[in-house]
Amino acid sequence: ASDWSSDVCSSDLEKYQDRLCALSQEENATGRFLKCTAHADKTRAGKISAAVGKSLSFSSQQRLALRVPLVRLYQEVETFRYRAISDTLMTINRMESARTEYRGALLWMKDVSEVLDPDTYKQLEKFRKVQAQVKKTKARFDKLKLDTMQKIDLLAASRCNMFSHVLVNYQTTLLHFWAKTSRTMSAVAESFKGYQYYEFNMLKELCEPSKKLAADTN
Repeated sequence: ASDWSSDVCSSDLEKYQDRLCALSQEENATGRFLKCTAHADKTRAGKISAAVGKSLSFSSQQRLALRVPLVRLYQEVETFRYRAISDTLMTINRMESARTEYRGALLWMKDVSEVLDPDTYKQLEKFRKVQAQVKKTKARFDKLKLDTMQKIDLLAASRCNMFSHVLVNYQTTLLHFWAKTSRTMSAVAESFKGYQYYEFNMLKELCEPSKKLAADTN
């Protein structure tokens, strides 16, 4: 289950990074488009387009900074998967092998005990050897079972510690991103307070709502 969850996590991280880059590219393209259209518009709308375009380009650059902690998280997950989980899986496999061996010894002792003649020395000696083998395999199985339980508990704890440690950097970077971009966009919104009425030539149905919005704002 832990191996499967790590596979899912790695896949999701890759998708998240890809979509983060795609969003940044689209955001930057939108910013360039607004800045280009602002050159042809000398009105207040052109100034707003230029300012918004610059803020979008800035936001797209800052968003890419999120990839650094995400790459680090991906590396940590992969290391955890190939080392910690693989080691635990090897212990589980050894425990399963020991359990099979222990069950085989029990069946062997059962077969020997069914034909055992207590008065026959050779049969009694054989039974004692089988009994000793059962004790030996049981001791090995019990030890590996305990090792497996301890490793699984340690695996769960180390997994939580890994995410808690690595995600702090991502959280800090994300908060810095939102702080920087919100300041920039708030400054743009503050500098263009109010609403200027525009006479729509093509979409004339927007003229009346535009007049009403201008009157309400003023």
